[in-house]
Amino acid sequence: MADDGTGTLGLSGDWSLNARPPGSTALWSQVGSQSDLQRVAFDTAGLTRWDSSFVTAVLHVLDKGRAQGLTFDLDGLPPGAQRLIVMATAVPERQGARRTETHQNWLARLGAQVLAARKDLMDFVTFLGEAAIALGNCARGRARFRRSDLMVMIEDCGIRALPIVALISVLIGLILAFVGAIQLRPFGAQIYVADLVSIAMAREMGAIMTGIILAGRTGAAFAAQLGTMQVNEEIDAFRTLGFSPMEFLVLPRMLALILMMPLLTIYANIMGILGGAVVGVGMLGLTPTEYYLETALSTTLTDFSLGVIKSIFFGIIVAISGCLKGIQSGRSASAVGDAATSAVVMAIVLIIVFDGVFAVVTNVLGI
Repeated sequence: MADDGTGTLGLSGDWSLNARPPGSTALWSQVGSQSDLQRVAFDTAGLTRWDSSFVTAVLHVLDKGRAQGLTFDLDGLPPGAQRLIVMATAVPERQGARRTETHQNWLARLGAQVLAARKDLMDFVTFLGEAAIALGNCARGRARFRRSDLMVMIEDCGIRALPIVALISVLIGLILAFVGAIQLRPFGAQIYVADLVSIAMAREMGAIMTGIILAGRTGAAFAAQLGTMQVNEEIDAFRTLGFSPMEFLVLPRMLALILMMPLLTIYANIMGILGGAVVGVGMLGLTPTEYYLETALSTTLTDFSLGVIKSIFFGIIVAISGCLKGIQSGRSASAVGDAATSAVVMAIVLIIVFDGVFAVVTNVLGI
Protein backbone atom coordinates (compact mmCIF):
# COMPACT_ATOMS: atom_id res chain seq x y z
CA MET A 1 0.00 0.00 0.00
CA ALA A 2 1.36 3.44 -0.93
CA ASP A 3 1.85 6.33 1.47
CA ASP A 4 -1.24 8.13 0.10
CA GLY A 5 -3.45 5.25 1.22
CA THR A 6 -3.77 3.69 -2.25
CA GLY A 7 -3.65 -0.10 -2.43
CA THR A 8 -3.33 -2.20 -5.59
CA LEU A 9 -5.40 -5.36 -5.93
CA GLY A 10 -3.65 -7.75 -8.27
CA LEU A 11 -5.72 -10.23 -10.29
CA SER A 12 -4.11 -12.85 -12.50
CA GLY A 13 -4.71 -16.15 -14.23
CA ASP A 14 -7.93 -17.63 -15.55
CA TRP A 15 -10.93 -15.94 -13.87
CA SER A 16 -13.79 -17.83 -15.50
CA LEU A 17 -16.48 -20.16 -14.15
CA ASN A 18 -14.75 -23.28 -15.51
CA ALA A 19 -11.52 -22.38 -13.70
CA ARG A 20 -13.32 -22.04 -10.32
CA PRO A 21 -11.96 -18.60 -9.31
CA PRO A 22 -11.57 -17.69 -5.61
CA GLY A 23 -14.86 -15.78 -5.47
CA SER A 24 -15.94 -12.37 -4.31
CA THR A 25 -15.61 -13.11 -0.58
CA ALA A 26 -11.98 -14.12 -0.89
CA LEU A 27 -11.34 -11.07 -3.08
CA TRP A 28 -12.87 -8.72 -0.56
CA SER A 29 -10.86 -10.26 2.27
CA GLN A 30 -7.71 -9.00 0.52
CA VAL A 31 -9.08 -5.46 0.57
CA GLY A 32 -10.87 -5.47 3.89
CA SER A 33 -7.83 -6.72 5.78
CA GLN A 34 -5.86 -3.56 4.92
CA SER A 35 -6.03 -0.83 7.52
CA ASP A 36 -5.76 2.89 6.59
CA LEU A 37 -6.77 1.99 3.03
CA GLN A 38 -8.49 4.88 1.23
CA ARG A 39 -8.25 4.11 -2.46
CA VAL A 40 -8.06 0.84 -4.40
CA ALA A 41 -6.57 0.33 -7.86
CA PHE A 42 -6.58 -2.84 -9.93
CA ASP A 43 -3.67 -4.60 -11.64
CA THR A 44 -4.88 -7.16 -14.19
CA ALA A 45 -1.72 -7.45 -16.27
CA GLY A 46 -1.53 -11.16 -15.49
CA LEU A 47 -5.20 -11.84 -16.19
CA THR A 48 -5.44 -14.38 -19.06
CA ARG A 49 -9.19 -14.98 -19.21
CA TRP A 50 -12.33 -13.60 -17.55
CA ASP A 51 -16.12 -13.80 -17.78
CA SER A 52 -19.16 -12.66 -15.82
CA SER A 53 -17.87 -14.25 -12.61
CA PHE A 54 -14.96 -11.79 -12.68
CA VAL A 55 -17.30 -8.82 -13.12
CA THR A 56 -19.55 -10.10 -10.33
CA ALA A 57 -16.59 -10.42 -7.94
CA VAL A 58 -15.35 -6.91 -8.73
CA LEU A 59 -18.86 -5.46 -8.28
CA HIS A 60 -19.06 -7.15 -4.88
CA VAL A 61 -15.76 -5.54 -3.88
CA LEU A 62 -16.96 -2.15 -5.15
CA ASP A 63 -20.21 -2.39 -3.16
CA LYS A 64 -18.42 -3.39 0.02
CA GLY A 65 -15.68 -0.81 -0.35
CA ARG A 66 -17.94 2.11 -1.22
CA ALA A 67 -20.09 1.28 1.79
CA GLN A 68 -16.93 1.79 3.90
CA GLY A 69 -15.98 5.03 2.17
CA LEU A 70 -13.29 3.65 -0.16
CA THR A 71 -12.73 5.01 -3.67
CA PHE A 72 -11.76 2.85 -6.65
CA ASP A 73 -9.67 3.37 -9.77
CA LEU A 74 -11.05 1.12 -12.50
CA ASP A 75 -8.46 1.99 -15.17
CA GLY A 76 -6.53 -1.19 -14.44
CA LEU A 77 -9.47 -3.44 -15.34
CA PRO A 78 -9.94 -4.83 -18.87
CA PRO A 79 -11.91 -2.36 -21.05
CA GLY A 80 -14.78 -4.82 -21.50
CA ALA A 81 -15.09 -5.33 -17.77
CA GLN A 82 -15.08 -1.56 -17.25
CA ARG A 83 -17.99 -1.12 -19.66
CA LEU A 84 -19.99 -3.91 -17.99
CA ILE A 85 -19.41 -2.38 -14.55
CA VAL A 86 -20.49 1.05 -15.78
CA MET A 87 -23.67 -0.45 -17.24
CA ALA A 88 -24.36 -2.48 -14.07
CA THR A 89 -23.99 0.56 -11.82
CA ALA A 90 -25.69 3.10 -14.11
CA VAL A 91 -29.14 2.51 -12.55
CA PRO A 92 -29.43 1.99 -8.79
CA GLU A 93 -30.93 -1.29 -7.65
CA ARG A 94 -34.66 -1.10 -6.98
CA GLN A 95 -35.51 -1.69 -3.37
CA GLY A 96 -37.23 -5.02 -2.82
CA ALA A 97 -36.35 -6.39 -6.26
CA ARG A 98 -33.74 -8.81 -4.95
CA ARG A 99 -35.10 -12.24 -4.07
CA THR A 100 -34.60 -13.15 -0.47
CA GLU A 101 -35.07 -16.62 0.94
CA THR A 102 -37.24 -16.92 4.00
CA HIS A 103 -37.33 -20.05 6.09
CA GLN A 104 -40.64 -20.84 7.73
CA ASN A 105 -41.41 -23.67 10.10
CA TRP A 106 -43.77 -26.47 9.08
CA LEU A 107 -46.72 -24.92 10.91
CA ALA A 108 -46.39 -21.65 9.03
CA ARG A 109 -46.09 -23.49 5.72
CA LEU A 110 -49.15 -25.60 6.55
CA GLY A 111 -51.12 -22.50 7.43
CA ALA A 112 -50.09 -20.80 4.19
CA GLN A 113 -51.19 -23.84 2.19
CA VAL A 114 -54.54 -23.95 3.98
CA LEU A 115 -55.12 -20.26 3.29
CA ALA A 116 -54.14 -20.75 -0.36
CA ALA A 117 -56.53 -23.70 -0.67
CA ARG A 118 -59.30 -21.65 0.93
CA LYS A 119 -58.67 -18.80 -1.52
CA ASP A 120 -58.74 -21.21 -4.49
CA LEU A 121 -62.01 -22.71 -3.25
CA MET A 122 -63.59 -19.28 -2.80
CA ASP A 123 -62.42 -18.20 -6.27
CA PHE A 124 -63.88 -21.38 -7.76
CA VAL A 125 -67.23 -20.91 -6.01
CA THR A 126 -67.34 -17.24 -7.05
CA PHE A 127 -66.53 -18.10 -10.66
CA LEU A 128 -69.14 -20.87 -10.62
CA GLY A 129 -71.75 -18.43 -9.34
CA GLU A 130 -70.90 -15.84 -11.98
CA ALA A 131 -71.09 -18.55 -14.67
CA ALA A 132 -74.52 -19.61 -13.39
CA ILE A 133 -75.72 -16.00 -13.53
CA ALA A 134 -74.40 -15.68 -17.08
CA LEU A 135 -76.22 -18.88 -18.09
CA GLY A 136 -79.38 -17.53 -16.49
CA ASN A 137 -79.06 -14.27 -18.41
CA CYS A 138 -78.52 -16.28 -21.59
CA ALA A 139 -81.68 -18.33 -20.93
CA ARG A 140 -83.65 -15.08 -20.55
CA GLY A 141 -82.06 -13.60 -23.67
CA ARG A 142 -80.19 -10.88 -21.76
CA ALA A 143 -76.64 -12.14 -22.17
CA ARG A 144 -74.39 -10.08 -24.42
CA PHE A 145 -71.98 -12.06 -26.60
CA ARG A 146 -71.30 -12.44 -30.29
CA ARG A 147 -73.10 -15.36 -31.94
CA SER A 148 -70.22 -15.73 -34.37
CA ASP A 149 -67.91 -16.50 -31.41
CA LEU A 150 -70.31 -19.24 -30.33
CA MET A 151 -70.30 -20.80 -33.81
CA VAL A 152 -66.51 -20.74 -33.93
CA MET A 153 -66.36 -22.45 -30.54
CA ILE A 154 -68.92 -25.08 -31.61
CA GLU A 155 -66.84 -25.87 -34.68
CA ASP A 156 -63.65 -26.09 -32.65
CA CYS A 157 -65.12 -28.15 -29.81
CA GLY A 158 -67.30 -30.40 -31.92
CA ILE A 159 -66.38 -31.01 -35.54
CA ARG A 160 -62.63 -30.74 -35.10
CA ALA A 161 -62.70 -33.13 -32.14
CA LEU A 162 -64.40 -35.94 -34.09
CA PRO A 163 -61.21 -37.69 -35.31
CA ILE A 164 -59.55 -37.96 -31.89
CA VAL A 165 -62.81 -38.96 -30.20
CA ALA A 166 -63.38 -41.66 -32.82
CA LEU A 167 -59.85 -43.05 -32.50
CA ILE A 168 -59.87 -43.21 -28.70
CA SER A 169 -63.40 -44.62 -28.52
CA VAL A 170 -62.70 -47.41 -31.02
CA LEU A 171 -59.57 -48.35 -29.08
CA ILE A 172 -61.48 -48.33 -25.78
CA GLY A 173 -64.11 -50.60 -27.33
CA LEU A 174 -61.38 -52.96 -28.57
CA ILE A 175 -59.74 -53.06 -25.15
CA LEU A 176 -63.01 -53.76 -23.34
CA ALA A 177 -63.83 -56.53 -25.80
CA PHE A 178 -60.39 -58.11 -25.41
CA VAL A 179 -60.69 -58.04 -21.61
CA GLY A 180 -64.17 -59.57 -21.78
CA ALA A 181 -63.10 -62.21 -24.28
CA ILE A 182 -60.30 -63.45 -22.00
CA GLN A 183 -62.75 -64.02 -19.14
CA LEU A 184 -65.82 -65.20 -21.06
CA ARG A 185 -64.48 -67.39 -23.83
CA PRO A 186 -63.43 -70.31 -21.51
CA PHE A 187 -67.07 -70.59 -20.46
CA GLY A 188 -68.43 -70.35 -23.99
CA ALA A 189 -70.06 -67.05 -23.09
CA GLN A 190 -68.29 -64.85 -25.62
CA ILE A 191 -71.65 -63.51 -26.82
CA TYR A 192 -71.74 -61.42 -23.64
CA VAL A 193 -68.80 -59.40 -24.86
CA ALA A 194 -71.42 -57.34 -26.68
CA ASP A 195 -73.19 -56.69 -23.36
CA LEU A 196 -69.97 -55.70 -21.63
CA VAL A 197 -68.85 -53.28 -24.32
CA SER A 198 -72.21 -51.64 -24.98
CA ILE A 199 -73.15 -51.12 -21.31
CA ALA A 200 -69.68 -49.90 -20.34
CA MET A 201 -69.51 -47.46 -23.23
CA ALA A 202 -73.06 -46.16 -22.79
CA ARG A 203 -72.98 -45.69 -19.00
CA GLU A 204 -69.37 -44.76 -18.27
CA MET A 205 -66.57 -44.92 -20.78
CA GLY A 206 -68.12 -42.90 -23.60
CA ALA A 207 -68.78 -39.87 -21.41
CA ILE A 208 -65.59 -40.16 -19.35
CA MET A 209 -63.22 -40.59 -22.29
CA THR A 210 -64.90 -37.77 -24.21
CA GLY A 211 -64.61 -35.52 -21.16
CA ILE A 212 -60.94 -36.36 -20.68
CA ILE A 213 -60.18 -35.82 -24.36
CA LEU A 214 -61.87 -32.43 -24.33
CA ALA A 215 -60.17 -31.52 -21.05
CA GLY A 216 -56.77 -32.07 -22.66
CA ARG A 217 -57.70 -30.59 -26.02
CA THR A 218 -60.32 -27.89 -25.50
CA GLY A 219 -59.90 -27.05 -21.80
CA ALA A 220 -56.18 -26.43 -22.26
CA ALA A 221 -56.90 -24.31 -25.34
CA PHE A 222 -59.42 -22.20 -23.39
CA ALA A 223 -56.89 -21.61 -20.61
CA ALA A 224 -54.14 -20.69 -23.09
CA GLN A 225 -56.41 -18.33 -25.05
CA LEU A 226 -57.70 -16.48 -22.00
CA GLY A 227 -54.26 -16.55 -20.35
CA THR A 228 -52.74 -14.90 -23.41
CA MET A 229 -55.50 -12.29 -23.36
CA GLN A 230 -54.66 -11.70 -19.70
CA VAL A 231 -51.00 -11.19 -20.59
CA ASN A 232 -51.94 -8.71 -23.33
CA GLU A 233 -54.34 -6.93 -20.94
CA GLU A 234 -57.25 -7.58 -23.31
CA ILE A 235 -59.46 -8.79 -20.44
CA ASP A 236 -58.72 -5.55 -18.57
CA ALA A 237 -59.76 -3.68 -21.71
CA PHE A 238 -63.08 -5.55 -21.71
CA ARG A 239 -63.76 -4.45 -18.14
CA THR A 240 -62.67 -0.87 -18.88
CA LEU A 241 -65.09 -0.64 -21.80
CA GLY A 242 -67.93 -1.99 -19.68
CA PHE A 243 -68.15 -5.47 -21.23
CA SER A 244 -68.44 -8.51 -18.99
CA PRO A 245 -65.63 -11.02 -19.65
CA MET A 246 -67.92 -13.68 -18.22
CA GLU A 247 -70.52 -13.11 -20.94
CA PHE A 248 -68.22 -12.25 -23.84
CA LEU A 249 -65.48 -14.82 -23.22
CA VAL A 250 -66.68 -17.56 -20.88
CA LEU A 251 -70.33 -17.95 -21.89
CA PRO A 252 -69.73 -18.84 -25.59
CA ARG A 253 -67.16 -21.46 -24.56
CA MET A 254 -69.44 -22.94 -21.94
CA LEU A 255 -72.44 -23.05 -24.29
CA ALA A 256 -70.36 -24.68 -27.01
CA LEU A 257 -69.27 -27.50 -24.70
CA ILE A 258 -72.76 -27.94 -23.23
CA LEU A 259 -74.12 -28.37 -26.75
CA MET A 260 -71.31 -30.50 -28.17
CA MET A 261 -70.53 -32.85 -25.29
CA PRO A 262 -73.76 -34.89 -25.54
CA LEU A 263 -73.35 -35.26 -29.30
CA LEU A 264 -69.72 -36.27 -28.98
CA THR A 265 -70.62 -38.75 -26.25
CA ILE A 266 -73.26 -40.42 -28.47
CA TYR A 267 -70.69 -40.52 -31.25
CA ALA A 268 -68.11 -42.04 -28.87
CA ASN A 269 -70.61 -44.68 -27.75
CA ILE A 270 -71.24 -45.74 -31.35
CA MET A 271 -67.52 -45.84 -32.14
CA GLY A 272 -66.78 -47.86 -29.00
CA ILE A 273 -69.49 -50.40 -29.78
CA LEU A 274 -68.10 -50.72 -33.31
CA GLY A 275 -64.63 -51.29 -31.85
CA GLY A 276 -66.04 -54.09 -29.68
CA ALA A 277 -67.80 -55.53 -32.71
CA VAL A 278 -64.47 -55.81 -34.51
CA VAL A 279 -63.22 -58.14 -31.79
CA GLY A 280 -66.54 -59.99 -31.41
CA VAL A 281 -66.95 -60.64 -35.11
CA GLY A 282 -63.32 -60.92 -36.09
CA MET A 283 -61.95 -63.02 -33.21
CA LEU A 284 -64.81 -64.61 -31.31
CA GLY A 285 -66.71 -65.98 -34.31
CA LEU A 286 -69.91 -63.99 -33.73
CA THR A 287 -71.93 -62.86 -36.71
CA PRO A 288 -72.70 -59.14 -37.11
CA THR A 289 -76.39 -59.91 -36.60
CA GLU A 290 -75.76 -61.76 -33.34
CA TYR A 291 -73.57 -58.96 -32.04
CA TYR A 292 -76.14 -56.30 -32.98
CA LEU A 293 -79.08 -58.17 -31.44
CA GLU A 294 -77.20 -58.84 -28.20
CA THR A 295 -76.19 -55.17 -27.97
CA ALA A 296 -79.77 -54.02 -28.58
CA LEU A 297 -81.16 -56.43 -25.96
CA SER A 298 -78.62 -55.63 -23.25
CA THR A 299 -78.46 -51.84 -23.49
CA THR A 300 -81.46 -49.78 -22.54
CA LEU A 301 -82.34 -46.19 -23.21
CA THR A 302 -81.63 -45.48 -19.53
CA ASP A 303 -78.00 -46.55 -19.98
CA PHE A 304 -77.51 -44.14 -22.89
CA SER A 305 -79.40 -41.38 -21.09
CA LEU A 306 -77.17 -41.61 -18.01
CA GLY A 307 -74.05 -41.19 -20.15
CA VAL A 308 -75.52 -38.26 -22.05
CA ILE A 309 -76.68 -36.50 -18.86
CA LYS A 310 -73.24 -36.91 -17.30
CA SER A 311 -71.61 -35.54 -20.44
CA ILE A 312 -73.47 -32.24 -20.03
CA PHE A 313 -71.95 -31.79 -16.57
CA PHE A 314 -68.55 -32.87 -17.88
CA GLY A 315 -68.79 -30.17 -20.53
CA ILE A 316 -69.52 -27.56 -17.87
CA ILE A 317 -66.58 -28.82 -15.79
CA VAL A 318 -64.17 -28.60 -18.73
CA ALA A 319 -65.35 -25.11 -19.66
CA ILE A 320 -65.26 -23.80 -16.09
CA SER A 321 -61.79 -25.26 -15.44
CA GLY A 322 -60.28 -23.89 -18.65
CA CYS A 323 -61.83 -20.43 -18.39
CA LEU A 324 -61.16 -20.07 -14.64
CA LYS A 325 -57.48 -20.95 -14.94
CA GLY A 326 -57.13 -18.77 -18.03
CA ILE A 327 -58.60 -15.69 -16.37
CA GLN A 328 -56.56 -16.34 -13.20
CA SER A 329 -53.36 -16.68 -15.25
CA GLY A 330 -50.40 -14.48 -14.45
CA ARG A 331 -48.96 -11.99 -16.89
CA SER A 332 -46.01 -13.97 -18.20
CA ALA A 333 -45.44 -16.61 -20.88
CA SER A 334 -44.69 -19.33 -18.33
CA ALA A 335 -47.86 -18.45 -16.41
CA VAL A 336 -49.94 -19.24 -19.51
CA GLY A 337 -48.39 -22.70 -19.73
CA ASP A 338 -48.98 -23.26 -16.03
CA ALA A 339 -52.61 -22.20 -16.44
CA ALA A 340 -53.16 -24.68 -19.29
CA THR A 341 -51.61 -27.52 -17.29
CA SER A 342 -53.59 -26.62 -14.20
CA ALA A 343 -56.83 -26.47 -16.20
CA VAL A 344 -56.33 -29.99 -17.58
CA VAL A 345 -55.50 -31.46 -14.17
CA MET A 346 -58.42 -29.72 -12.50
CA ALA A 347 -60.90 -30.82 -15.18
CA ILE A 348 -59.82 -34.47 -15.14
CA VAL A 349 -59.91 -34.67 -11.34
CA LEU A 350 -63.37 -33.08 -11.17
CA ILE A 351 -64.67 -35.37 -13.93
CA ILE A 352 -63.52 -38.49 -12.07
CA VAL A 353 -64.88 -37.22 -8.74
CA PHE A 354 -68.22 -36.27 -10.27
CA ASP A 355 -68.49 -39.62 -12.06
CA GLY A 356 -67.80 -41.47 -8.81
CA VAL A 357 -70.50 -39.50 -6.98
CA PHE A 358 -72.88 -40.05 -9.88
CA ALA A 359 -72.23 -43.82 -9.82
CA VAL A 360 -72.98 -44.01 -6.10
CA VAL A 361 -76.19 -41.99 -6.49
CA THR A 362 -77.46 -44.10 -9.39
CA ASN A 363 -76.64 -47.28 -7.48
CA VAL A 364 -78.56 -46.07 -4.43
CA LEU A 365 -81.50 -45.11 -6.62
CA GLY A 366 -81.35 -48.48 -8.38
CA ILE A 367 -80.92 -46.97 -11.83
